[in-house]
Amino acid sequence: MTDYVIVIPARYKSSRYPGKPLIDLNGKSMLQRTYEQCQKAVDSKLIYVATEDERIVQHCHEHGMNVILTTDNCLTGTDRVAEVAQQVKAGYYINVQGDEPLFNPDDITAVVNALKLYPGEVLNGYCPIDTAEQYNSLYVPKVVFKPNGELLYMSRSAIPGNKTGKFVKAWRQVCIYAFPYDALEAFAATPEKTTLEAEEDIEILRFLEIGFDVRMIELSTLSIPIDAPEDVEKVLKRLADDAR
Repeated sequence: MTDYVIVIPARYKSSRYPGKPLIDLNGKSMLQRTYEQCQKAVDSKLIYVATEDERIVQHCHEHGMNVILTTDNCLTGTDRVAEVAQQVKAGYYINVQGDEPLFNPDDITAVVNALKLYPGEVLNGYCPIDTAEQYNSLYVPKVVFKPNGELLYMSRSAIPGNKTGKFVKAWRQVCIYAFPYDALEAFAATPEKTTLEAEEDIEILRFLEIGFDVRMIELSTLSIPIDAPEDVEKVLKRLADDAR
């Protein structure tokens, strides 16, 4: 059994953005760019795409990406990772969101190193928010945590708040997670989304609601998640800037 594997959940039937994993970003799909960023940090044999759709399976085969076909009834990407865990045995499962085509590979290295510091804990990334736009965006999960780094709460609302109602200081989730097998098994055993998870549409809250602590690991601010079609232009601009 390997110490860890990387799993990239890639759902074709996204309610907000159908077909998102296969959108073209300067000649490569979003999924392929995410996979290639992972390859900069770990060996390819440790990276798996998890999808419910044969079109994505075919795309992975065409581009040399390891892929596992999961069922179509997963509640979240983490439930999809849990299905992978039934086929691929590892101590930890590191979930890298398939809509993070520009994330920093050093962030994976930081999470891998954190596995040794916090064995058996659920880990999730975060970074500072630097604009009021991000702070007020309902697409961006905001993070508040204890002084020891354990997650207190996560919300799409603007938290932490203050009396002025203006952005002063805040942090956002970076969608790299690490799950030990037992926590992942307990997560997937829930028959439906938990109350706060469903209300916020933030799956990491399920761990808090079923009794697990979540350790937040500070990562870089370089990621640009594609949550909606308008985010594509931000990614294309970064690609153009990097090519100069």
